[in-house]
Amino acid sequence: MLRTLRLTIEYDGTDFSGWQRQRGDRSVQEVLEDALSRHLCERITIIGAGRTDAGVHAAGQVASFRTGNGMPARGVWHGTNALLPGDVAILGVEEAEPDFHARRDATGKHYRYSILERPVRSPLHERRAFRVPAILDAAMMTDAARRLLGCHDFSSFRNAGSFEGSAVRTLSRLDVSREGAFLHLDVAGDGFLYRMVRNIAGTLIRVGERRLAPEEVGEILERRERPAAGPAAPARGLCLVEVFYEPAGRLSG
Repeated sequence: MLRTLRLTIEYDGTDFSGWQRQRGDRSVQEVLEDALSRHLCERITIIGAGRTDAGVHAAGQVASFRTGNGMPARGVWHGTNALLPGDVAILGVEEAEPDFHARRDATGKHYRYSILERPVRSPLHERRAFRVPAILDAAMMTDAARRLLGCHDFSSFRNAGSFEGSAVRTLSRLDVSREGAFLHLDVAGDGFLYRMVRNIAGTLIRVGERRLAPEEVGEILERRERPAAGPAAPARGLCLVEVFYEPAGRLSG
């Protein structure tokens, strides 16, 4: 009898081509599927809650898969981790409802974009943050960010060539906060367009550099044209923090 397991995954995306399996390239999905298949002695196909791009990290990616192997969740967890490389780890494995689907059942996501404000590069943080040489104006960025909250057509922040249908999304959170030399942008919503968070981050950085006024961000949103917004911020600063689900769908650890 098949059962469904739910994984919570952390990874450093620097050396991956992204989440999705791609022929000839190293992907997070491929590495996980290969390790699970070896450990469970059957071909495993996993479904991720979101397809992060090349270079994007995750602290709380969620995936699900079905298996006929009766091994306890804890055994799946520890045994698979022993087969994984150092830049990806399974944080937990849980029994889920049989019809749980990591992508379809997700109700929202939380991303964090991290900016390092200092003139000299940081060997310790270069892979996990985008460095800017000067201090950004966080108050102006906060003013601009509030203009993006709520339900809007985010076409101005959708990458050219993306194939999603409607560009309407709802942002419930867009916070700007400082932590030492870091400036963090925390973005939560019911869904995101291709590179939407990076395009928002790039635009807000321009506001922080005082190259755009906060009210111009509202105007950019209303124009619904990608060229109106700023360039996409680099992938290395972006991390998928958490995927949200309704309380149902989880049975036990």
